[in-house]
Amino acid sequence: MGTAATGSAFDAETLRRGVEGNTGNTLLSLYADDAKIRIVDRNSQPSHPTVLHGRGQIAELLDDIYSRDMTHKLEQCVVQGDHAAYSESCQYGDGTRVLAESMVTLRDGKIADQLIIQAWDE
Repeated sequence: MGTAATGSAFDAETLRRGVEGNTGNTLLSLYADDAKIRIVDRNSQPSHPTVLHGRGQIAELLDDIYSRDMTHKLEQCVVQGDHAAYSESCQYGDGTRVLAESMVTLRDGKIADQLIIQAWDE
């Protein structure tokens, strides 16, 4: 995994603890108050992604995700300057797998913008 960029408070180890934790609280702490997330998958395609604005909407998404019977693992993370990229793998209790790739823009060590591309077993 990567390390924090020079002059940045963003930390890949905190990201790992957040992704792999049992609640979304640690992960939510990494987002700026006005953060934006765009999600692209088979239901929300590139021309019409799901867009979340602000920590309130992001908290709702994380609460939903972490209430499910599934595990999460941070596979890789690279931090360079004011950008980071990471891979996350997940598995539901029934064995269904999900893979998500994220590219983030950082501001003052917090995630300001994130693009998530995800795919899952069907």
